[in-house]
Amino acid sequence: MKPFERAGDGGVSAGIERDEALLLQNLASQLTALLREGDGMDPAIVRLLPDAYPEDPAASAEFRRFTAGGLVERKIANADTLMVTLSDSIETGVLRLDPQQAGAWLRSLTDIRLTLASRLGIESDDQAPSSDAILQDLYDWLGFLQNSLVEAVDVSNG
Repeated sequence: MKPFERAGDGGVSAGIERDEALLLQNLASQLTALLREGDGMDPAIVRLLPDAYPEDPAASAEFRRFTAGGLVERKIANADTLMVTLSDSIETGVLRLDPQQAGAWLRSLTDIRLTLASRLGIESDDQAPSSDAILQDLYDWLGFLQNSLVEAVDVSNG
């Protein structure tokens, strides 16, 4: 995938290969399934839906009761936006995102990377790379995409 660039209409665009688009769609689909079916004991779910009050389990449970459903639905909507925009780009090889879609992409890429980080055991930025080279490479590639998108959005807002 080529880095994102600012588009004339205030959005962003990037060249994307078919296999990359399909991989990203698959990751977003897996994220959606995890959020819909996720177990509160799964480290990825814990990372995606952290406790609001870690020192007060009762307050955390109460907060989660009122907010978790909406948060999960917003995360699923972001992943859906990623999948739909990728579907539109598979034939053309060009991914175009308006500002709202770019925001959904940033949030969804964050969620996918948090999920992978939990699977890789990554807790901090300065941690040594994982021994699972394939997942580590995927995590790093998604970081590249996310950074490229952040820079393109920042330029278009500046």
